[in-house]
Amino acid sequence: MGTLTGKTAVVTGSTSGIGLAYARAFAAPAPISSSTAWRAADIEKERSGIETDFKVKAVHSPADMTKPAEIAEMVALGEKTFGSVDILVNNAGIQFVSPIEEFPPEKWEAIIAINLSSALLRHPCRGPPA
Repeated sequence: MGTLTGKTAVVTGSTSGIGLAYARAFAAPAPISSSTAWRAADIEKERSGIETDFKVKAVHSPADMTKPAEIAEMVALGEKTFGSVDILVNNAGIQFVSPIEEFPPEKWEAIIAINLSSALLRHPCRGPPA
């Protein structure tokens, strides 16, 4: 993993689970880690923990993964802070568990927006939103 040294990673959904593991793994060989998350209570704890544990700079973006302009701002924050964004881990995802007859349509729409549509919106080849 020495080839990752000095690289910048944007990891979405990085305050817990797989996303946090990715953020910490990218920070281990000394790249800079830029992360985003929804759970406000966890953000500062995990961001500062990465900085302390790995001696790298880590920043947080409050970007809503359903809004292309905010996703572009998240990437721009990484570029502005670190000079470039070299790695993108499209990890953000949500879930809701309920019997189908009780499943709220708005929860279904939110799951589709975060778990499917936002992966396309975050793709670096798309460029800034129109």
